[in-house]
This record gives sequence, structure tokens and C-alpha cells, in this order.
Amino acid sequence: MAGANAVPRIEVRNVSKVFGDQPGQALALKKQGLSRAEIIERTGAVVAVDDVSFAVAAGEIFVVMGLSGSGKSTLVRCLNRLQEPTDGAILIDGEDVVGATDQRMRELRLEKITMVFQHFALLPHRTVAENVEYGLKMRGLGKEERREKAMATLDSVGLAHWADRHPSNLSGGMQQRVGLARALALDPEILLMDEPFSALDPLIRRDMQNELLELQRRYRTTIIFITHDLNEALTLGDRVAVMKDGSFAQIGRPAEIVLHPANEYVAAFIQDIDRGRVLPVRAAIGRPASENEIATLANGAATIDGGRPLQEVFALTAQGREVIALDSAGRPEGVVSAANVTAALAGTPVGGRIAS
Repeated sequence: MAGANAVPRIEVRNVSKVFGDQPGQALALKKQGLSRAEIIERTGAVVAVDDVSFAVAAGEIFVVMGLSGSGKSTLVRCLNRLQEPTDGAILIDGEDVVGATDQRMRELRLEKITMVFQHFALLPHRTVAENVEYGLKMRGLGKEERREKAMATLDSVGLAHWADRHPSNLSGGMQQRVGLARALALDPEILLMDEPFSALDPLIRRDMQNELLELQRRYRTTIIFITHDLNEALTLGDRVAVMKDGSFAQIGRPAEIVLHPANEYVAAFIQDIDRGRVLPVRAAIGRPASENEIATLANGAATIDGGRPLQEVFALTAQGREVIALDSAGRPEGVVSAANVTAALAGTPVGGRIAS
């Protein structure tokens, strides 16, 4: 994660997108507090994205979650100017791309920003390897270099043996892996993903989520991921934005969204969430570890990474044992008990502060 003073990889400032002939009037009415329906009735224009601002650090997965019609897909398409923003600024590594020329946008899409779509968008008459090579060919790489890069990337998603087959021979999950490999072959610094797994069966979808997390750990790509599935959002996101009627209802880390919904709209979304899958172990820390407990680490005391899902500590605390949660460097953060776990799952504040 980038430091506090680092330039964000992506910074979106007050971006709006209006579809219709009177965008200025529509935005003015929106600022006056009129609803989407009222604005459509008066102007015929739709405010799809309404004054959205956020920043994404290098190596972060930022998930935008919302129902159909919330504006999330329009927003992500504004980021690489597949849709032209009506108002606002979009900075990529400090460069405002809203005013960029078409030539500059083509360069950015080849060199820095790649998009993965919901419906794969594979070329049916080309082989799997040729699909993965396509962006590299557009970039001007030679045939042998393209093939070598494509094969290495296909190997990373487990499809090297399918390189010379056509997409029609592959399952939906495999085709989505090809789409992901095509994006990764370009070594993108920024990956935009517009509901890429929504058409997949649940088990394949879970596999793809896990694969994406593993690939992101390996490549440290900055990802903006669009979904209508809150479980998917909370599983993948370092941070999650909940979108409603073109605006963000809340932005926060998954645990923050679950424990502290900003309003009734967000609360309604998270009421049936399995908190054990979403909350980290450190959410159930009741007190700092004592010196004696820290000393027992060398003697095989029960420990767990504080960033792991809370459900992974159930079996240990259910035996009546207290477990020491560790930070990413292996230092003790604090102690988790069965009572702490129960309180965290119920949404009750757990006593004590996480040890520094």
C-alpha cells in the first residue's frame, strides 16, 4: 500500500455523468435536491453518476458495489473514457485524463489501463493464445515475443494446455480466465473489471475470486472491481464503495461497512452477511497480550494472523482457549476469546484496544 503522502494511482474528483440533451440543467436540478425521477420528468436527462469522488492507492483493490442502475458500470467506463464524463476530473498518476487527446487515451489503454468485461469479449475466430496476444500485437511486439508472453500468462491462470484451441471449446470459467490473461499479458498498472464473474456459476465464481486475489498478490496491480454482489465485494475489496442512485452511500473497509453501516440503505444490504467470513480476527481482540502470554509464543501458544477471517478462529476459541492474534510481521496484537468472537459476530463493540 502506498504511503500517506504518495500520489494516488487513481483520483476521481467530483465526477458526474449525464445522459441526455440538457446535462447542465440536470446537474443544476440535482444540486437543488430533485430526485432522478423528477429530473427525468423535467429534462429527459438521466444523472447516471452524481458528483463522485474517491482515490485508490497503488496495489489496492477498490470495489464499487451497487444494484442494477446504480451507476457503477457507467462510473468505471468513465475512468478510461469509454464514457465521457459530463463534469469533474479523473487523475491517473496525477495526469487528468478527462482532457486527454484520443491518441493519449489509446496510449494509456495500451500501456497502463486495461479492462475486463462481464461477457469475456473474446474473438471467436482466434485461438486462446491469439486472444491473449491481441493487445501485445497492438502494442507492436514481434510474433515470438508475443507468443512467449502469452504462454507465460496463460500458464499463470492454468490454461497453457488450451493455447491453440478456440474459445468455443472452453467453459465459461475458462473463457473468463482467458479474458483475465489477455489483460494481465499487458502488465497493466491499473485493471478495471466490470462485473467479470457475474455470469459464472457460484463454484466457478468463488474459484475466480480466489484466483484474482492470488494474482493480485503476485502482480500488485491496482484494481477497480465492479459488482452487484455484496459478498463478492467484501471478499475482494481492500475498500468497498456502496453506490446508490449515482452516488456513494458509503466507502470503507469491509469490516467498517459491516460493523458501522452509514445509513439504512447500507444496513439493509449487510443484515444477512456472514460476519465470520468478512470480519478479521483482530475485530475480536478483547485486550492486549500480557508479557507472560507473549513469552509463551516460543512454547507453542495458539496464534493466528489477525487479518484472517474471523471464522478461522472458531475451532480454537470453541475449546475454551484464548488465542493470540498476530500482525503481518508476526508480532502479538492482542488476545481473542470465545466471548470476544461472539460479541464481534453480534456487532457488539469488543472491549480493549488492539496492541500496537
